[in-house]
Amino acid sequence: MAKVKIVHRCTDCGAAFPKWGGQCGSCGAWNTLVEEVDLPVGRSAPLPGSSIGEPAIPLVTVNSDQWKAWPTGIDEFDRVLGGGLIPGSVTLVGGEPGIGKSTLLLQLLGKMSSRDHRCLLVSGEESAQQVKMRAERLGALSTDLWIAPETALPVVLAHIRSVKPDVAVIDSIQTMYDPELPSAPGSVTQVRECAHAFTRLAKELGIAVILVGHVTKEGNLAGPRVLEHLVDTVLSFEGDRHHGLRMLRAVKHRFGATGELGLFEMLEAGLVAVADPSSMFLSDRRKNVPGSIVVPTIEGQRPLLVEVQGLVAISPLSVPRRGTQGFEQSRLAVLLAVIDRRVGLGTGMLDVFVSVVGGVRITEPSADLGVMLAVLSSSSDEALPSDLVAIGEVGLAGEVRQVTHMTQRLTESARVGMKYAVVPPSTVDPKIPGLTLIRVGSIGEAAVEFGLRTKKATKERPQMGVLKPIHGPPGGQARLDTSLGEIRRGPAPRRDLGVFRNDGLGDDGLGDADPFRNDNGFGGADQDE
Repeated sequence: MAKVKIVHRCTDCGAAFPKWGGQCGSCGAWNTLVEEVDLPVGRSAPLPGSSIGEPAIPLVTVNSDQWKAWPTGIDEFDRVLGGGLIPGSVTLVGGEPGIGKSTLLLQLLGKMSSRDHRCLLVSGEESAQQVKMRAERLGALSTDLWIAPETALPVVLAHIRSVKPDVAVIDSIQTMYDPELPSAPGSVTQVRECAHAFTRLAKELGIAVILVGHVTKEGNLAGPRVLEHLVDTVLSFEGDRHHGLRMLRAVKHRFGATGELGLFEMLEAGLVAVADPSSMFLSDRRKNVPGSIVVPTIEGQRPLLVEVQGLVAISPLSVPRRGTQGFEQSRLAVLLAVIDRRVGLGTGMLDVFVSVVGGVRITEPSADLGVMLAVLSSSSDEALPSDLVAIGEVGLAGEVRQVTHMTQRLTESARVGMKYAVVPPSTVDPKIPGLTLIRVGSIGEAAVEFGLRTKKATKERPQMGVLKPIHGPPGGQARLDTSLGEIRRGPAPRRDLGVFRNDGLGDDGLGDADPFRNDNGFGGADQDE
């Protein structure tokens, strides 16, 4: 009996090493080496040129009529795929446990089977009885919908050849295993080899195969990285368990664009397509609340209006907190630095939180202006107009820059009843009835436009973070008294460099915050006396 050889293989690049290590020596990825049994080398491959499977033909003579997309009957799914499933394609659908992957695909099979497409569901995680109960609840039962509760690869391949379906769903690829391989189900070797077998069968029979994949705690697809390279399409099914919204994105798609977004709402009867997502996101919004603003975003070619909320509070900690939900925390840190320098709001001793309501995640820079206005609104305790939207990228100099798809954003804003839009100064007016453009060149101009940095707000609302400056000894340095929410003065550090000035004028003419005081740029005792 041959001795079993153990190797440690990288799940990202597939390189094998005799010993485990924290970092892959081939691709440099960390914590990607997993233990597996090295397969013995079987029959050697034929030499190049020794045999020819199919002769080479001119590309113009290839018949592609049979490779037209099949509509699935679910509009949001077809939107993401650019029309539907392609015969002979392999699609990988990944998502967190319990997010609704099996529900979505069972509804898809029910729709397609009712349209004269024979469908097969290979269930490796649920029994046939469990799947039927779910299908009855979803209304997905059909005579052309077949089920095979199997996990052994040879048996599954035999079922597919016997049933000859148009669409086959493998739920999930991590439960499939090849008895000839010594590795356990879900290992790198098993996932890779089973995926190869399903891909070869899909191309051979011309059927559309959908593989369900698990994700890791970091949100990445479990298994080797070669799995994503092997398939034709990779779909990510995302959402927050505490919200009913579900989002379907195409991470990779060989037959179309990857920018489209499909929106679903999880209800008792299953997943329902969201026809008007902007109205759904703004349905429960409270008006005239400080720190709230509407931001138009673009997902693929679809404009979405979402509510961005900001909250500023005096921090009891030595290191203030920065919390985000649906927004990049590193981007928030940059925007707060711009606010400190260009507007004069000292956030160094304040807790700042930003949330995108509804479970949506914003990754584009067009939300910069909205996020900063929400923070300034919360700090000054002044509510922004409820029928206002903000669009624009903000640079490090505080300038407001142009973004793409401006006409689509403004048109969607007017459709849901918005009347005012804060935009960059270079924006071309699309002449949308009922919508007025407010052009601002910098974040300082936007703050003044809506009265978010006034002396009145500074003196009357120190508890909201626009702290009240008080007089102290000449040359003293401002500091925050967290128990009183005021600024006290103490000994000032030596100022040998004439770099920082306190002339009250900044780049935008509104006054910069002096780093040797914390009066938020709204006045107070002069320090150079």
